[in-house]
Order: sequence, then structure tokens, then C-alpha cells
Amino acid sequence: MRRVPPTVLRALLCGALLALASSCGWGAGTSGQGERLPAAPMGVTAAAGSATSVHVMWNLASESPRITRYEVYRGTTKVKEVPGSEHMVDITRLEPSTPYVFTVRARSAAGVPGPPSKPVRATTPAVVAADGTPPTRPGHPHGRAVGGRAVQLSWARSSDARGVASYDIYQGTSKIHSVGGAQTATVVTGLRPGTAYAFTVRARDAADNVSPPSSTVRITTAPGSDDGRGTAPTGFRATTHRSDGAYYIDLSWTAPEVDGVITEYQIHLDGHAVTSLVWGDSPPRGTCTYSFFIGRKANVTHRVRIRAKLPDGTWGGFSAERSVTTGRR
Repeated sequence: MRRVPPTVLRALLCGALLALASSCGWGAGTSGQGERLPAAPMGVTAAAGSATSVHVMWNLASESPRITRYEVYRGTTKVKEVPGSEHMVDITRLEPSTPYVFTVRARSAAGVPGPPSKPVRATTPAVVAADGTPPTRPGHPHGRAVGGRAVQLSWARSSDARGVASYDIYQGTSKIHSVGGAQTATVVTGLRPGTAYAFTVRARDAADNVSPPSSTVRITTAPGSDDGRGTAPTGFRATTHRSDGAYYIDLSWTAPEVDGVITEYQIHLDGHAVTSLVWGDSPPRGTCTYSFFIGRKANVTHRVRIRAKLPDGTWGGFSAERSVTTGRR
């Protein structure tokens, strides 16, 4: 039998593997219509948050093609869909003491789905009946900035009679990260350069009891090209209308483009914060509108402006300030 040289054999083998990858879609770069496929999400992790929830995270995909949403699968079932600017989600209503497998896939603006990520596994802990005692406060938190868009945090382990299921990281009052109960350090990403942050950590047990917050860690990220001015709402407008003898201020603006979804705005009237506007599961993107009661007197002038609470837990920049007068068109 004629001997095949090793170099030729390797070439034939590589060609066969490439053909197989192409036929299976492993290495496909375009869809059947010639559109570029999103890459498989990288850095996917899953950690049980309680006996009935798992926190899934991943790295944001590259900007080309533009990703409009991510789909999270439990096994072969799609259980969550989030906007393309988000990179974490809590999967709830799970069964205690159960292993789960999760994958994430990106979908482009053209509606083209990319390949699934590598599967990650997480097992929910057993539910604990009649457990009303929260874990102890996490101790000795400290951290440092890692460039302009990330910080590294660590803390001392909490104790709990039944075990800590997870640790939640807060920036101000906003939960922005979560890790498993065996972990006492993490890197928080998606932050803004040159920004002062205040982090706390809270422990959670399998019964969803939450500890008091740790002491506060204050960290300022390294300066960079993003000075925060791009976080202000744009196109801000304010008018008034009268209904049933009362006057209302009508606002409209365009939401700032940030890494995540904005669910809360703060309205300042005549130099003071007067109300917070909080949306639920489906906050508007793009143009937003809101109307609120201002009083019953005509010919009263007010100054109004607005700012967004960003996904990293900080307040963004203020919009332009507008003046409106009741009873005047």
C-alpha cells in the first residue's frame, strides 16, 4: 500500500474538519442570506442566587454586527430575552436542589441568531423550611480600580446556619452584580471612566434571606475619554396643559445610549428633586414621555430638568433645563 506523507495527511484531515465545521455551522461566519452572524457569547457564567434562582452573566459581543438582544436558554428552552446592551440576568422560578444547564446566544439587528455559547452549569441549593435568619454582614470589603471600566472587589465570608447561596454587589441602592456563595471576590465591569463609585456587598441564603450591607468601598475608576457627558437625556422638552381645572407639565426626551437599560429617572423642579419616575419590566427606549400635576394657578413659571439612573447605579448627567409657565401656550 502506498504511504501518504504526513504533511498531505494533515492537510486532508484539516480540510475534512473544516468541511464538517461548515456543514454543522460551528465556524459559519454568514447566514444563508449572506448576513454576518453574531459571535457566540464568551465568558458565560452561572451561579445559584437562591434555592429558586440562578444569576447568568456573559461578556458583551463585539459591535459588528450590531447585537439587539441576547437569548438565554435553560437546556433547549428559551427562558429569558434581554436587550443587546445587557450582559446579566436572573433566571427565577427554578426548582431547589436541581442541576441546570444554560447557554446564551446573540441576535443581530437583522434578526439573525448566532451560535450558542458554551454551556455552563449551576445547581440550586436545597430549600430550607422556616428559615427566617439572614446571613451575617460580609466583612472587610476592599477593592481597586482596574482601568477605567472595571473594579476588583473582595470581602470576608459571611456565616449562615444553612449556608450562603450568593453575594450581591450594590452600587448605591442598585444591585449590579452577583456571584456564588463560595466566592469572596469578583470583578465588576461596564463602569464609566473617571467616576466615583460606592460599593456594598450583601449575602443571601437559600431561603432568600438577605444580610445587612457591608461597609462601603469607595473607588474611582481611571480617567478616560468617556467623561459622562454622554449620559444626559437629549432632546428634552417641557410644555404645560390644563385638565379639569388643574395644570400639568408634559415632558419628552430621548434616553441616553448606555451599556444597559435605564429604568429610572429623577425629575428636578425649580432646583430641587421632586419625584422619581420608575418603569417596570419594559422601559421605553428612544423617545420617552411623562406628565405630572403642578397645581391650579395660572401664570406660574417653573424650571425643570431630568437625569437618568444608569445601569451601573450612578446618576447620569442632567438634561438641558427648560422653563414653562402654566396657562401659556
